Amino acid sequence: MTDSCDGGCTGSAEESIATPLHRTRGSGGFASVFIIPKMDCPSEENMIRMAVSAIDPTVALEFDTPNRKATVFHGDNFAPIQAAIENLELGATLDDTRAIDGEDFSAAVASAQAVNSKEAGVLKWLLAINALMFGVEISVGWFAQSTGLIADSLDMFADATVYGLALYAVGHSAQMKLRAAHLSGWLQLILALGALSEVIRRLLFGSEPVSMLMMSFGCVALIANTLCLLLIAKQKDSGAHMKASWIFSANDVIANVGVILAGVLVALTGSRYPDLVIGFLIGLIVLNGARRILQLKS
Repeated sequence: MTDSCDGGCTGSAEESIATPLHRTRGSGGFASVFIIPKMDCPSEENMIRMAVSAIDPTVALEFDTPNRKATVFHGDNFAPIQAAIENLELGATLDDTRAIDGEDFSAAVASAQAVNSKEAGVLKWLLAINALMFGVEISVGWFAQSTGLIADSLDMFADATVYGLALYAVGHSAQMKLRAAHLSGWLQLILALGALSEVIRRLLFGSEPVSMLMMSFGCVALIANTLCLLLIAKQKDSGAHMKASWIFSANDVIANVGVILAGVLVALTGSRYPDLVIGFLIGLIVLNGARRILQLKS
């Protein structure tokens, strides 16, 4: 995004800073390019988004992480934005500031809004898939007396709630996204403990899991979660809320394979213990997913 001078520039980046920036949104704005040596991954990008959005949530940002560059499209509030970025201690220095006309400025903002819109579309599909599978799996799980299916259905319910929270977070600041991710993590923690309690209850009072239903609906859930994983794959680095969504879907695929395997073992051995074991393991996976999400930082 930085202009090439080739000896023809009349001023440096420092001179651009010194020039008073007085331009309204209607008549255009400015593009300020920062070199950020310590910006190695989306985590640092989110730190920058959070810092800038605290100054002005309508500011558009464009990242070139491989080249350690970030472009900020802003109005006449450059000084606090520059201070916020430099205070992150990522080694940020201003490379260039230039005025852009109203049409280009609007295009930059529209590009950022398009990313948010794309995230929202993905999350709506994830929410619908997981809400539907929760209803199906918990009904079949109770009928089939399968702790594996019940635990997996609770995981689906947690996912549906997570995607709903993440959908709310789209378009909000990075701090709001982080709060949504953490709230989903606490919910997953509660449901994990519930699933583990159900395993213990059935261990003490007995159960007779139906292996064919376990295998059949384990396969249905696996297809659904694989679809979710494919949908979220290209968006998982968009913020803490999308990282949380990626973690949930990846955990689900592993859990579904376990339910199918448990169903096979129940059919072969006639024992209920494979179902109890997989229910317990899924509970632990859900619990670990909650831990990872609660550790996410902006």
